[in-house]
Amino acid sequence: MFGAKEGSVTLPKGTVDYVTFGKGNRDLVLVPGLVLGLKRLRGTGAQLAFSYRMFAKDFTVWCFDHREGLPQDVTAEQLADDLAGAMRAVGIAQADVLGVSQGGMIAQYLALDHPELVRKLVLGVTLCQNNPTVEVNIRRWLDLAQTKGIKAAAMDSFRKTYSDRYLAKYGFFLPFLADSVKKADPQRFSALAKACLTCNTYDRLPSLACPVLVLGGRLDRVVGPDAAEMIARRLGCEYYVYENLGHSAYEEAKDFNRRVYGFLTE
Repeated sequence: MFGAKEGSVTLPKGTVDYVTFGKGNRDLVLVPGLVLGLKRLRGTGAQLAFSYRMFAKDFTVWCFDHREGLPQDVTAEQLADDLAGAMRAVGIAQADVLGVSQGGMIAQYLALDHPELVRKLVLGVTLCQNNPTVEVNIRRWLDLAQTKGIKAAAMDSFRKTYSDRYLAKYGFFLPFLADSVKKADPQRFSALAKACLTCNTYDRLPSLACPVLVLGGRLDRVVGPDAAEMIARRLGCEYYVYENLGHSAYEEAKDFNRRVYGFLTE
């Protein structure tokens, strides 16, 4: 679908799988959040291409997995270094970048530490520094994963991610969705979850050299209702907050991709 292809590159610290699709002459890098990172990219090319089909004509879209064997003390900044290495390995000289949730944390460090790689940056439902909401959530998910398994942690995250309206309509499907990650590597989950607590870019944000769009959800129960807006105010950049949606605004809002597309192509 949309020419989706899968491949891998070997970096000094390990192998990184990737998915790519589209036929545009501009590169767009998607940096997903924690749950998609658990599911692994291998075998998801068609699904990703369908979800982001709007971009397939004008962009060559890339999504990179995390490398194998992540240490328990890996940081969001180090994950950004891995991403930069993978981008260079496939020949991406500069790209537009869309980071969602944990992907937004990684994308901030990518733009700060490797500014030559980022043309425009979109940050969705993410944060620039810890707050009580995200700390409580991450600690709870780590505890659930250890005591009851990753499926239990995933179910709790889904209940906080989706809006009440969505849960009332599609909540019956969540156990099946959680089944898709229940066999995920618990050590990998632990490393990625703890990496969420290492993001602290607030003081560095004004040094970002690229145009930025920030999108958030006022009812966000994962990173907090004001986390995305804090980034936008710090940058003085363009932003939009979905007043009736939460952390899953990137999935539930019908115009989310259109807003991203408009910003990248304007």
